[in-house]
Amino acid sequence: MMPQPSPLRGALLMVAFCVMAPLLDACSKLATAQIPVGQITAARFLFQGLCMIPVFAIMRPTWGGTKRDLAFMVARAICLILSTYCFVASVQYMPIADAIAIVFVMPFMIMGLARLIFGTPIGRTQMLASLVGFGGALLVIQPSLSAYGLVALFPLGCALAFSFYEFATQAMSTRVDPVSMQLYTSVAGIVIAAPILWAFDGSGVTELDPVMPDAINTAWLFGVGFWAATSHFCMTVAMRHAPASTLAPLHYLELPMAVFLGYAIFGDFPNVLTWVGMAVIVGSGLYVIRHEHRSAQARPPLLPDEAI
Repeated sequence: MMPQPSPLRGALLMVAFCVMAPLLDACSKLATAQIPVGQITAARFLFQGLCMIPVFAIMRPTWGGTKRDLAFMVARAICLILSTYCFVASVQYMPIADAIAIVFVMPFMIMGLARLIFGTPIGRTQMLASLVGFGGALLVIQPSLSAYGLVALFPLGCALAFSFYEFATQAMSTRVDPVSMQLYTSVAGIVIAAPILWAFDGSGVTELDPVMPDAINTAWLFGVGFWAATSHFCMTVAMRHAPASTLAPLHYLELPMAVFLGYAIFGDFPNVLTWVGMAVIVGSGLYVIRHEHRSAQARPPLLPDEAI
């Protein structure tokens, strides 16, 4: 039986996600010193699945989903593969906080996708806030682009893929148990990613040709999967307790954690221009999220036939 929704519990779980997700990013960045990006991406799903197996065995959740949810599950895995690859490729060269700041154009992307896919209207103030937010992203991207090249654009790809990932997660969150969702997404992810690595084995393609990791890099790869399993489990459960519009502002708590880890582990600290860009992105994003939340509250409730 599904637990009763609790917005406070959902908020606390999302805060936990924001604390743990940068640990996943830090392990990824540490692994990129010797491990190809594609291998780190695949290892995320492998170790994430291994972490979820004992949880699944203890809790024995029922599936509860539909055939349509299986399609959402595969789509969720593909989006997460693309999102992970883009982000790991970016933090290989960029500071974690810079990459996360650029990813935070996601609320604007979700708004645009909602307009394209569902025909959701976008007001002038929302459009202006989106343009301001993208301007803030450019403040972060500009020095990174000159220092690291086109890799600075990878976080935008991560944001786009993760936007679709959140759509898929929200679509299943009320029917599919989060333990099942995390385990089956991991299985789908490794089934998709493993053949790609096998095909590129010995190819010499730097980003996709797998290598045999030593003990320390195996630990980093396990850390990627472990923190992915725990953080995304928290996020998935959080979405069962509160709507995305309520939880979205809490995503920005990732930034201070990312700044702390980046400085403590890698000695990276954002410059003034990056701080300004972060502030613009966060401010614009919070405005858009607040506007969407108010709009959702103002809409009349759906009739039974409309809620199907």
